Amino acid sequence: MPAAKPAQPIRLYTTLLSGHGHRVKLFLTLLDLPFEVIELDMRAGDNRKPEYLALNPFGQVPTIQDGDVTLFDSNAILVYLAKRYGDPSWLPDDPLGAAAVQRWLSLAAGQIAYGPCAARLVTVFGAPLDHETAKGIAAKLFDVIDRELATKPFAAGEHVTIADIAAHTYIAHAPEGGVSLEPYPHIRAWLRRVEALPRFVAMPVTKAGLLAA
Repeated sequence: MPAAKPAQPIRLYTTLLSGHGHRVKLFLTLLDLPFEVIELDMRAGDNRKPEYLALNPFGQVPTIQDGDVTLFDSNAILVYLAKRYGDPSWLPDDPLGAAAVQRWLSLAAGQIAYGPCAARLVTVFGAPLDHETAKGIAAKLFDVIDRELATKPFAAGEHVTIADIAAHTYIAHAPEGGVSLEPYPHIRAWLRRVEALPRFVAMPVTKAGLLAA
């Protein structure tokens, strides 16, 4: 059985335009958990201050504090929240269901991070990455998952899981990185299904990439 809601709001350290942070914010909201956002100014170096590095030695976002639990890495946080506060549908216990979710968590840390996420880092934040390589990775990824999403409503099967939460934000915001979603009708339909979930909250849109005009 999932735990009762936390006695104190969960503290979420993130930045407004972090897709990794948005994954966690979205899931906290979908679970209807109390939380407060501690906004870090990355340009000012808030993430490199000793007090933050004591929480997250990598100096990255997001990080959460849930009572005496401090945890970083967005996918790890999703797993923790699902197991502690969610019902079993968010992260199935059966072997195939768990594996299906894990595969998408690996995509989120792999091709999604190196594809649409990296492309957006270039256009939105001026990151010194190879934009064309990132867009190419995104296109190959989208070709594959568009075909996959033609046969099922959600990433891991018939119902929403943390796989959808991990994958949604950077795919939805791919146009900000210069990657069009127009060729991928099944991805766009999947995005609409995720965005129709009760209490869904979107990450703010940045006028960059294909949205700059």
